[in-house]
Amino acid sequence: MTMDSSPMNMPMSDPNAWATAMNNLGMAPMGMPAGQPLMSDFDPSLGMMAGIAPMNPMMPGLGIVPPPISQDMPVVKEIIHCKSCTLFPPNPNLPPPATRDRPPGCKTVFVGGLPENATEQLIVEVFGQCGEIIAIRKSKKNFCHIRFAEEQTVDKALFLSGYRIRLGSSTDKKDTGRLHVDFAQARDDLYEWECQQRFLAREERHRRRFQEDLMRPPSPPPIVHYSEHECGQLGEKIKDDSKFPEAVRVLLTWVERGEVSRRNANNFYSMIQSSNSHIRRLMIEKAAHEKEVEEAKEKFKNALAGILVQFEQIVSVFHAASKQKAWDHFSKAQRKNLDVWRKQAEVGLFSLSFLMSLFSSVSGPAAQAEALKEENDSLRCQLDAYRNEVELLKQEQGKAQPPRSEEDTTRQQQLSFLQQALQGMQKQLLKIREELKAREAEVEKSSEDKQQLESQVQSLKERVQSLLSTHSVTLETSERDDRGSEESTNQANEAAASAVVSCSQEKESVPEKGPPSPVRSEREALLVGIISTFLHVHPFGASIEYICSYLQCLNTKISTTEVEALLGRLPCTFRQELSGVGASLEKRWKFCGFEGIKTA
Repeated sequence: MTMDSSPMNMPMSDPNAWATAMNNLGMAPMGMPAGQPLMSDFDPSLGMMAGIAPMNPMMPGLGIVPPPISQDMPVVKEIIHCKSCTLFPPNPNLPPPATRDRPPGCKTVFVGGLPENATEQLIVEVFGQCGEIIAIRKSKKNFCHIRFAEEQTVDKALFLSGYRIRLGSSTDKKDTGRLHVDFAQARDDLYEWECQQRFLAREERHRRRFQEDLMRPPSPPPIVHYSEHECGQLGEKIKDDSKFPEAVRVLLTWVERGEVSRRNANNFYSMIQSSNSHIRRLMIEKAAHEKEVEEAKEKFKNALAGILVQFEQIVSVFHAASKQKAWDHFSKAQRKNLDVWRKQAEVGLFSLSFLMSLFSSVSGPAAQAEALKEENDSLRCQLDAYRNEVELLKQEQGKAQPPRSEEDTTRQQQLSFLQQALQGMQKQLLKIREELKAREAEVEKSSEDKQQLESQVQSLKERVQSLLSTHSVTLETSERDDRGSEESTNQANEAAASAVVSCSQEKESVPEKGPPSPVRSEREALLVGIISTFLHVHPFGASIEYICSYLQCLNTKISTTEVEALLGRLPCTFRQELSGVGASLEKRWKFCGFEGIKTA
């Protein structure tokens, strides 16, 4: 921000008056000949004049912003001489003139208290020293609006508020006035300020977007369109194991785009065939990973067995230390610590032994069930392949012209052979399903036995803890009274024996209950009710997949094996029937509760 700092030549018509004004302001005047410029040799970079003391920055010819003045020091205003008028400062003891709130982007000021004889040239002469003036709107009532080119110029104009102006040396009332400068609100200023704010917001958005683009990860390369050259390169990439994932993605994009036509169908068929050849490699990798999982399980089992052996040795050490020939030599505090340590070791040993037994009992049937599932899936794939071949043969037979008798007989023989193979595969599949059901029933039975064992073990734990508490009480009483120690230990042994006998009696009395109910939990009872309602509205029955798809809409955790096992345990409520012939053979479950209530 700069102002016109050219020296202004002002004649000193009355040097005595100037000296009197300077003495009143507390500044010693210096002798200057008439016609000498008021501010000569001004250096804007230094803000000082050669040969004289620093003066007020708002005096004529000084084109810098007034330095910031502290709040404690009062601002000393001086007389300002212009070419056709003189500005006298206000009384420094008076409070500063009041101003309104500064509008955003304000470049316009209101100037009131002008003399009646003031002209637009006078206004330009007084306020042009503050900065470049764009427009002046003067009124007939001694006020005007001045619009500057820069916002900072408004602060310089406000510095003149409170000055008393006098035209020349006249004392006429029409030639004097007291200036009042204040902020003014103009639509042009507001419009320019809003444009500037929008420009800054645009710049900020562009900067932020640029930063986001720098931080965003690079996009994947676009998929090229199909061509003979690209097809040849893609065929080579598909055969390479390292480039196979990227090549398959390109092939999938081409097929989804609709690049396949009669001319390039053979090329696409060869690429799909090459993709299919990777299935064997993936199955080998899958088998290798499964082998690693089995090795990890075996390693875990061996490590668990080693930990179990060490726990058993530690517990045996505690038991040996609890015998009388070693126990009598320990102090009371040592006996207490040994007793606590022994209990902790026994609890850890019990948890480890239970985990080991559970791991060994569950791993066998689960692995067999997984093997049966895989075999079942492979047989299903073979069955689907045979079905597709039969359908293709039927379509060819329908489209082709009437063949000769020998070809017809050979095709009929092939169809009969395929039908026989399909029936054999279906029988084998049903047999494997039955074996799988039996295995799953065994697994469920083992899980139920496990739950019963857990409940029994929990009861045994509680009894052992009660026995240990009674034993500790007897030990404390024995230390108080040495004579009654033998009687208390005998009583504890008899109580432990009676607890063990009662526990064994309870264990023996468990199998004497009546036959178990086929519905073992409230969840299975809810399933039976829902399936009965579903099959009641399907009088011709429904397949197990259809039933499970309906149940999984209610709860996704319901499995097909669980539902099929539950239906098999209720022969009086649900009945399984075979419907269809040959390839359309299907098993359906029907609700027979109304008939079974008579025979049950």
